[in-house]
Amino acid sequence: MAGRPRKPLWGQAAVLIAILLLCVFPFYWMVTTSLKTHIVALEAPPAWLFEPTIENYREALFEDGVFKTLANSLIIAVCTTALALALGVPAAFALARFEFRGKRDLWFWFITNRMVSPIVLALPFFLIARNLGLLDKHITLILIYLTFNLPIVIWIVTDQFRGVPYDLDEAARLEGASQFRIMRSICLPLAMPGVAVSAIFAFIFSWNELMFGLILTRNDAKTAPAMAVSFMEGYNLPYGKIMATSTLIVVPVLIFALLASKQLVRGLTMGAVK
Repeated sequence: MAGRPRKPLWGQAAVLIAILLLCVFPFYWMVTTSLKTHIVALEAPPAWLFEPTIENYREALFEDGVFKTLANSLIIAVCTTALALALGVPAAFALARFEFRGKRDLWFWFITNRMVSPIVLALPFFLIARNLGLLDKHITLILIYLTFNLPIVIWIVTDQFRGVPYDLDEAARLEGASQFRIMRSICLPLAMPGVAVSAIFAFIFSWNELMFGLILTRNDAKTAPAMAVSFMEGYNLPYGKIMATSTLIVVPVLIFALLASKQLVRGLTMGAVK
């Protein structure tokens, strides 16, 4: 028997639309403010209709050095992600496929590393970097970001490797394949969605990180988030340039997330349904 047609759920639709507007409005405000002059940005009540200008972007990119900081952020994020995958994938394979003494303790240590608040480590990292002459160096931020992103890669990829049937390993061993060959040719392709998800997270976390970039850099290795904060000097708040820099930081991540959304959903839901 055919069921009755469902009534439109106007209440639920209204709630979803309200949530969508609340999520999108900060981005709308950021982009529109970046297109305003300093005087228009300070108007009260806010000016909803105005003549847009790209002067804030021109000043930020070519006069204040934001282009260089974006390049620094890209170099640091890409290197951190590559190192996290190079070290994390073999470690995840070992945790998923082998039994050894201290495995639980090692697994717990990897997870708790991500739980440590970065502010607790800010002063020790600063003193170490200063004593070793590594302040304002790309390698300093890459190694620090690696300590926080490596546990994420290991956590996600280990779960993906555990979802690969052990029978495939046994069949490969009967054919004479080594453990490295099994990982590279059999397990890794099947766990690739999880590897992609961990790479996305590692890249975004490295790209958006502010505190260590603000404390450990000055000019040569300054990241884009640290540059946006540096515009705030006392009572001088150039909202247009701050919002322009913030837009330049956020837009590449949004585009990257949209392009990788299918892979992201696939990796996060892999293994949820047996």
